[in-house]
Amino acid sequence: MNYTPNDLDNIKFKKNFMGYNEDQVNEVLDSVIQDYELYIKENIELKDRISVLNEGIQHYKNIEESLQNTLIVAQQTGEEIKKNSYEKAENIIKEAELKAQRIIDDANQEVIKIRFEYEEMKKRLHLFKTKSETLLLSQLELLKQLFDTDTDTE
Repeated sequence: MNYTPNDLDNIKFKKNFMGYNEDQVNEVLDSVIQDYELYIKENIELKDRISVLNEGIQHYKNIEESLQNTLIVAQQTGEEIKKNSYEKAENIIKEAELKAQRIIDDANQEVIKIRFEYEEMKKRLHLFKTKSETLLLSQLELLKQLFDTDTDTE
């Protein structure tokens, strides 16, 4: 029988010529001892269960801490990858700009070279034209002289 504190307080023992009824007192004491032993056993079991649960909580706290550290590392790694990507993109853009500038410079040099060749060709053409005109004029002059001498001899 599980006595409550109120039950124990309200127990009335029968009296006999030597005091309280010994059998009744022993019966209540045996029941209290049984209840006390049950409470002690239950208390030990509960303490053991609390200990196991605390170990479980500590295990999950360790997992949580590990996950938080992993998350921090992942965030740092992500930011580092992002930073490296931006740097790589900037380097690619700079390289492309330099390559484009080299292509433009080469094209400008080619334009200058072609203009120079064009001017040289114009000069040669003008020189050829002048020489040809001079040659033709001199040939014409010779022909005139030849015809003029032929007409004078006749």
